[in-house]
Amino acid sequence: MALSIGIVGLPNVGKSTLFQALTKKSVLIANYPFATIDPSVGVVAVPDERRERLAKFSNSAKDVPAAIEFVDIAGLVKGASEGEGLGNQFLSHIREVDAIAHVVRLFDNPNITHVDATVEPLKDIETVNLELILADQETVEKRLGGLERDVRAGKKEALAEQAALKKASQVLNDGKLASSATYTNDELFAIKGMHLLTMKPMLYVLNKEADGHNIDELNDGRYERLLEFFEREGAQYAVVDANVENELRDLTGEDKAGFRQEYGVFDDGVNGLIRAGYKLLGLMSFFTTGEDETRAWTIPNGSTAPEAGAAIHTDFFNKFIRAEVINWQTLIDAGSRAKARELGTIRTEGKEYIVKDGDVIEFLHS
Repeated sequence: MALSIGIVGLPNVGKSTLFQALTKKSVLIANYPFATIDPSVGVVAVPDERRERLAKFSNSAKDVPAAIEFVDIAGLVKGASEGEGLGNQFLSHIREVDAIAHVVRLFDNPNITHVDATVEPLKDIETVNLELILADQETVEKRLGGLERDVRAGKKEALAEQAALKKASQVLNDGKLASSATYTNDELFAIKGMHLLTMKPMLYVLNKEADGHNIDELNDGRYERLLEFFEREGAQYAVVDANVENELRDLTGEDKAGFRQEYGVFDDGVNGLIRAGYKLLGLMSFFTTGEDETRAWTIPNGSTAPEAGAAIHTDFFNKFIRAEVINWQTLIDAGSRAKARELGTIRTEGKEYIVKDGDVIEFLHS
């Protein structure tokens, strides 16, 4: 299940540094706008202790994680929706991803230029979001005009799409994201094909700087205004020090822990961000495990057993008979699959079973 998250934000907020920390893939980093012109893409393993423990439990030859694709998209600037900077090109890259990681600079550093000269995170967010809103307004108005003939003909699909687009248009004209409107299921289905930028799930990534002047420590009102915005909008956010995470990306074990202590950055911000991205996309993992391989399989929350099976092979959907299911921790606690079966903790589930995050499953098909 290939899913991608686009890393966006103003120039010089730490997007490319974060991308390097995430993917260990070298991209051009420079202290000026438009250092990244073409989007760089990296596939990132989703950290999951459950999978690692299952692999050891089964003495698996291979341990295969779930993965998310991150796309480093060049910095947006005011006027991007009208082609400023390299706006149209960048907006088209955003349109192709499934979700947005919006990097917001939390640090004051006179040696790293800011496009507006001063760091005001809420204003930065509003600048980027406004460009996305303006781009979507143009898309929506154009599509509404193109629907008129089918609407006059009374076509059901066109009527549903028109209703959705009118709702989107209203909130966009109020300066809000299209996702803030309330849609019926039919309307959501109708508008999905438009790939509106502001319908995509968004995670705000707050980028700090070790030993820097981080605004969450300055008590000058900027951070408080930011938190009020997040609460008001019900927005999700994660905190990371992209520079530290980038410097630590090749270290492991005690060396990594020692440097974290030296920097005063104790939480693994990259792992937290990857997990947050996985959650943002409404995803979860189930596992298969054995001597050959332990693997985490990515499925949407609420998937049935046959739908989960389809992640492995279409036969597990089309020819599904039943699934044998056990929670990953219950399996490890039992000591072996045979013991778990003896204890009655392996359940037989049918087509209606809703898979739970952390299930270990064996599928049977005809």
